[in-house]
Amino acid sequence: MRVFSLRAGTVSESDRLPERRPDSGYVWVACNRQEFELEQAAIQQMLQTLCGVTLVDLHLSDLLNHQLPSHFDYTSQYDILVFRRLAAGHSDTDLAQPGTALTQPNRRGGPPVLRRIDTSPVGFAVFDRVLLTVHPAGCTVLEQYAARLLASASAASRAAGVQLPLGAADLMLRIVNHMVDGYLDLRRELTRQLDHWQTQLLNPRARFSNWNSLLDARIALHQLDEICEDQRAAIQDWIEALAGWEVIEGHDDHFGGHRGLELLKVRSRDVLEHIERVVHHVRRLEQNAETAVQMHFSAQSNRTNDIMRTLTALTAIFLPLNLIAGIFGMNFEFIPFLHEKAGFWWAMGSMALIAVGLSVFFWRKRYLARSGR
Repeated sequence: MRVFSLRAGTVSESDRLPERRPDSGYVWVACNRQEFELEQAAIQQMLQTLCGVTLVDLHLSDLLNHQLPSHFDYTSQYDILVFRRLAAGHSDTDLAQPGTALTQPNRRGGPPVLRRIDTSPVGFAVFDRVLLTVHPAGCTVLEQYAARLLASASAASRAAGVQLPLGAADLMLRIVNHMVDGYLDLRRELTRQLDHWQTQLLNPRARFSNWNSLLDARIALHQLDEICEDQRAAIQDWIEALAGWEVIEGHDDHFGGHRGLELLKVRSRDVLEHIERVVHHVRRLEQNAETAVQMHFSAQSNRTNDIMRTLTALTAIFLPLNLIAGIFGMNFEFIPFLHEKAGFWWAMGSMALIAVGLSVFFWRKRYLARSGR
C-alpha cells in the first residue's frame, strides 16, 4: 500500500495510513485489490477519521470485483468510478479462486499485442480530500504514475511549469487519462500486425492459413470495443455529475475554486476525447480486418472465375479437334483421305489451323488473357 500526501506543491510518500485530517491539500491512498481486501477495516477507519464517512457495502463489493465493467456511481459524500484499464500485462487474479494472484498468465488467442492488453478494472473512490484507488496486483500504471507524481514535485519540474493535481478528482482524471493513453501507445504495433495479415490475405501467390488467429483478433477487437463503450459511458456519467458540483455550497473549495472546477471539466472532456479516439481506432481496425477477409474471398472467387474461363476456352479449342479425330476414327470402309498418302498431314494441318484460329479468336476476346493485378 502506498500513501501520498499532496499539499502546497509538495508530495510526500508513506506506507502508513494517515491518522488525522490534513489541514490543506489531500491524500492519495493506492493499494492493490488483495491489500484492500485485507485492510478493509483500517481503510474504513481512516475514511471515517479523514472524511467523516465510510464506503457502503455495495461500493466495497464493486472495488473488490475484478470482473466488473466500467461504470460510475455516487453518493452525497463521495463518487465511485470503476474503470477497466487498457494496459500491457495479464489479469491479476485467478477466476477460479478470486483474490488469489495468478501463477501463470492466461492463454489468449490473436496477435501478441492483443494478448498483452490487460483489461482488469481499477477502482476510484473520490472524496473531498482523499482519493482511494484499488489497482490490480502488479499494476504498472500505479508505479508509473506514482513515479511521475514524485518527479513533478521536484524543483526542476516546478521551474518548468509542471503543476501537481489540484485535488483528488483532478488526480483521478490524470490517472484515467494515463491508462487510456496506454492503449494509444499499443495501437501502432496492433495496426502493423493487422496490416501484415491484410497483405497476406490479398497476396495472390500466398495461401493464408492463419484463420484462427485472425478470428481471435476480431473477437478481441470486439471485446475492446465493448470495454471502450463502457468507459465512455462511465466518463459521460462523471461529467454529468460534475456539472452539479457548482450548486453545492463550499464543494468547489476542495479543487481550486471556480477555475479549478472549469479545469476539471476540461480535463474530463479531454479524457472522453481520448476514449473516443480509442473507440474509433478499434472500430477502424475491426472494419479493416473484416474488409480484408471479404476482399480475400472476392479475390479467390475472381481467380477461380479466371481459371474456369481459361479451362472453358481450352475445352472449346479442343472440341473441333476431338470431332475431327472422332470422325477419322470411325470404322467405315470408305472415308475421304483415309487411303491417301497425304491424308494424315492434311488432317493434322487442318486441326492445327483450327486450334490456332480459335486460340487467336479467344485471345482477342480476352478469354485467354491474363487478368491484370
